[in-house]
Amino acid sequence: MLQRVVRSTIIDAPIERVWAVLRDFNSHEAWHEVVETSRIEGGERSDQVGCVRSFTLRDGNRIREQLLTLSDTEHKSTYCIVEATVPLQRYVATVTLKPVTDGNRTFWHWESTFATPPGMERELRDMVAQGVYEAGFENLRRHLRQGSDLQPAGRAAAMPMALAVPTRRVVVERYGGPEELRPQEAEAPAPREGEVRIRQRAIGVNFIDVYLRRGWVPSLLPLPGVPGMEAAGSVLDVGPQVSGLLPGDRVAYLGPVPGAYCEVRCVPAAWVVRLPAAVEDELAAALLLKGITADYLLRDLGRVQRGTRLLVHAAAGGVGLLVCSWARRLGAVVLGTVSSEEKARVAREHGCEHVIVTRDYRFADAVQRACGGADVVIDGLGDAARDENLAALARRGHWISLGQASGPLAPLPADALLAKSLSFSRPVVFDYVATNEQLAERAQRVWDALADGTIKAPPIERYSLNAAAEAHARLESRATIGALVLLP
Repeated sequence: MLQRVVRSTIIDAPIERVWAVLRDFNSHEAWHEVVETSRIEGGERSDQVGCVRSFTLRDGNRIREQLLTLSDTEHKSTYCIVEATVPLQRYVATVTLKPVTDGNRTFWHWESTFATPPGMERELRDMVAQGVYEAGFENLRRHLRQGSDLQPAGRAAAMPMALAVPTRRVVVERYGGPEELRPQEAEAPAPREGEVRIRQRAIGVNFIDVYLRRGWVPSLLPLPGVPGMEAAGSVLDVGPQVSGLLPGDRVAYLGPVPGAYCEVRCVPAAWVVRLPAAVEDELAAALLLKGITADYLLRDLGRVQRGTRLLVHAAAGGVGLLVCSWARRLGAVVLGTVSSEEKARVAREHGCEHVIVTRDYRFADAVQRACGGADVVIDGLGDAARDENLAALARRGHWISLGQASGPLAPLPADALLAKSLSFSRPVVFDYVATNEQLAERAQRVWDALADGTIKAPPIERYSLNAAAEAHARLESRATIGALVLLP
């Protein structure tokens, strides 16, 4: 059975100073009292991943350990024992540093897993926890004080300037089809005041990205431009005046300025939410924008409740599946349009009671027969569905124009709404998450709905970042079910 030892502490020194010591895989000879002598084998550098340190403890035991990973951006290293006279078996340890929010102290997290011979579990666990980790914390504090590395009380240590890091991104240099999405090398600058720099692991693909690529909203994506409104990953570093976020934190973001189709990006901290442990990066990128959209459509605009007759276009799409299942949990009568029998099956599995299969945007008669007209229509189809939407609505019905997959919606004259006292709205998600508090509140409702089964994790199609053009072509083909994500 594997043992696990976890210890953490605060060191009164800037993270860069603490990391400068700990990133040196052979520095423990200078600061840890249990180490008698130590050397790096083969003349390799002590920060070279794969190097082996061979050291002798003051009690006479000998250990050889190998450096497995080293990240200067995450201030994190992992190592393992490859040979030892101490009976620690399959020992793997990780050291992680994070800055404390005042920027002048360091949180140090040290943990390991290992197996032991029967009967020695407690003895070896205490040796690692107290003799290595807790003693190491005190030893390093003393080492830094003796070296005059700590600033006197009340004086702030100067923080070194963060550097730009390489990144790969997908750029639109002229408006047009999917072929206009071109990968290129670039740099992600250091975060400015109020910003967070994120290493992205999954990027959400949404129809708004298609509209931007086509040039339908040129003010939002001037050329050359990088599409993408949401992503998930880990914090690399933070700029001045950022609190509550630390390097290594798993996060997702949603913002009104495109630029997410890249490996590393700086964004305002106000766009960022932490991710629950149960929500993986790909799921977060597939859910955040679409889930929050479903939340405000049902809660704020549709005011959906038991008995509401709701018509959802593209019911098997990323937003459609979430809206159908969430609305069904609220007790609504859920109708949906899809373009194939396969999509119809998936829509039914997600709570759509009445599925209308159509590829020619004819659905009004079926809606009227099924329920007498829709109280709310959620429409991402655009101009091709215009007249049918008007015909499908019940008296005092509300048409929510969410997108324009078939083409931009022509101006709607007021008289078109008069006959049945209809209302019309054309919302933008970013106005519903204008503050970080609003974003966090809506995101939490999405995570809670996922956790309690109100919504299901959607099917996810995955594409590499370099294959963004292929993902866009797939999205525009109307063949997709669920969500699409790009993986840097």
